[in-house]
Amino acid sequence: MLAIRAARLFDGQTDTLDPVVLVDAGRIVAVTGSAPAGSEIQDLGSATLMPGLVDAHTHLALDASDDPVARVVAASDDDLLDRMRAAARTALAAGITTVRDLGDRGYLSLVLRDELARDPMAGPQVLAAGPPITTTGGHCWFLGGEADGVEGIRAAVRERAERGVDVIKIMATGGELTPGSRADTAQYGPSELRAAVDEAHRRGLPVTAHAHAAGTIIDAVAAGVDMIEHCSYATPDVVDTLRAAGTVVSVTVGADPGVPYPPRLVTLLVEYFQMVARLRGAGVPVVCGSDAGIREAKPHGVLPYGVAALVERSGFSPAEALRAATSLAAEACGVGTHKGRVAPGYDADLLAVDGNPLTDITSLTRVRAVFRAGTPIS
Repeated sequence: MLAIRAARLFDGQTDTLDPVVLVDAGRIVAVTGSAPAGSEIQDLGSATLMPGLVDAHTHLALDASDDPVARVVAASDDDLLDRMRAAARTALAAGITTVRDLGDRGYLSLVLRDELARDPMAGPQVLAAGPPITTTGGHCWFLGGEADGVEGIRAAVRERAERGVDVIKIMATGGELTPGSRADTAQYGPSELRAAVDEAHRRGLPVTAHAHAAGTIIDAVAAGVDMIEHCSYATPDVVDTLRAAGTVVSVTVGADPGVPYPPRLVTLLVEYFQMVARLRGAGVPVVCGSDAGIREAKPHGVLPYGVAALVERSGFSPAEALRAATSLAAEACGVGTHKGRVAPGYDADLLAVDGNPLTDITSLTRVRAVFRAGTPIS
């Protein structure tokens, strides 16, 4: 049995001092104050131990280059899968032990998911959506998920269910990444969104909707989606709708502060953090995603900066921000029974950081150790 000792513990909900976390066969057995005789002891000294982070929105197939779209289009499947493996390793090294991949090409994220299930030391647990469902020529059409009309969407959902995806991702509006696409414009109407939800829920799959425009966010919530991605234009009507429905919003705030945004996006980013603050103030459940891979400021492994930004720019308390990337994120992504907490019966996916993120949220970027299934990664 492994006994992990640290100065403090954030267990996904609250904090305690001088914990000892007991791990056996990849699972947490107990959280106590002392190690049993004969245990293998790993003493992390002054570090804070916490659950491994859950990135609710990432794209392992995109490489955060100056032109990720061209690079993903040009890559062979073998080369693309190799890049995705490297992205997964980078995420794990940053303390991200679960990722929800919301857009790949050719269902390669499912291939990687199964590889990492066999070799968890090679990367996080992957929750895979496959190619996102989008209109012909619509946002991220180049990933191969085009589907039009109610029957086309139903068929697309069935295909993904048969392939074994973990979640259905639908592009309800356009987006910034795709030339010619507009984030403020709807791609699907109410009947198509309802068809996606109906078909997915019939097969036990959750639906998350990429949705920026206010009217489309309201349509998606009315259709019964399980989560909204981005939610850029949160008008008062949108906030009221989200709060009344209890719909979770995944805010994609992870970015490397050392890499500048394009000037045209700087003002939009300020407004976005103000919108996130309004969601928090209204009591809308918010989880943290990175959208890693889509631009140079969003390399894989950047999620800790997003958690810090929730505190620094949207008024979250450190504990709220940490929950948004651990326990609450795990629950929202459907893995809350075994991820996102440090508690008996949970997977021993753990992150240790130098310092105390409950008083200095930037310490989340100072990784001391990462454990995947109870084993420290090198």
